[in-house]
Amino acid sequence: MPGGRPSKYSKELTARLCAQLAQGKSLRTVCKPASMPSVATVFNWLGSKPEFVEQYEKAKAESADAMVDEMLDIADDLDEHAQSRRVRIDTRKWIASKLKPKRYGDRITHSGDDEHPLITRIETVIRKPDGNTDA
Repeated sequence: MPGGRPSKYSKELTARLCAQLAQGKSLRTVCKPASMPSVATVFNWLGSKPEFVEQYEKAKAESADAMVDEMLDIADDLDEHAQSRRVRIDTRKWIASKLKPKRYGDRITHSGDDEHPLITRIETVIRKPDGNTDA
């Protein structure tokens, strides 16, 4: 169908799709442009193309790192209300913990998070000077 969404599987198309996913974009956002396959097409490929499953899973895992970088930008944005920043950061922390649980999952630590200094820094930035979080 001329002018329609691409549905024909190709290495070039999946590389573009996965590159955007790795940057932290959602599948829905990546698939919005008419030049990209629909979400349904991507799910079909996940069920029928083993080589794409591996590529997709790697891109989604990489997106966790992109989200952690984005959390620092959000935390540093003093123009946005602290509660709004906290919600945006908490959402990304939860997603990152599911995409890369060994790196960003919850762990009990003694003081601070020596293995995840960026997350410790982000949590510190959104706290008030007295050490309490905004309520």
